[in-house]
Amino acid sequence: MKLADRVLAVLLIVGAAVTALYWWSYFTGGDVMVLHERWYTAFESSFPVADGWMALCMLTAGIGLWSGRAWGARVGLLAGSALIYLAAMDIAFDVENGMYALVPANDAMKFEVFINATTVLLGIWTILASWRPAASIG
Repeated sequence: MKLADRVLAVLLIVGAAVTALYWWSYFTGGDVMVLHERWYTAFESSFPVADGWMALCMLTAGIGLWSGRAWGARVGLLAGSALIYLAAMDIAFDVENGMYALVPANDAMKFEVFINATTVLLGIWTILASWRPAASIG
């Protein structure tokens, strides 16, 4: 197994854990909440199930890729797709609602930008790394 595949596997597993920690923080302390306005929390509170699916796919793909299982790449396509979709939803919301203007003064929004960027990059990397191996499985 190539080093890049191992790194991707670890990042997917870590990403699944970070997703779980994000929601734990959101619902217990709210440290990751950018705003406490109802329109914002209504949107954000609609994500846990979808993020749970994404995290499950990331965890499963990471385990499969790390162990060199053929199904790891197939699940990697699911994980990559979920990452891109959820990032697109989040970024569209942030753009439409002027959320990026809050970055200079809001630490939670700075973290949101980090999440947006890493989710897009990890999604693209996961799809690119999984495409050929998944397609070659009979």
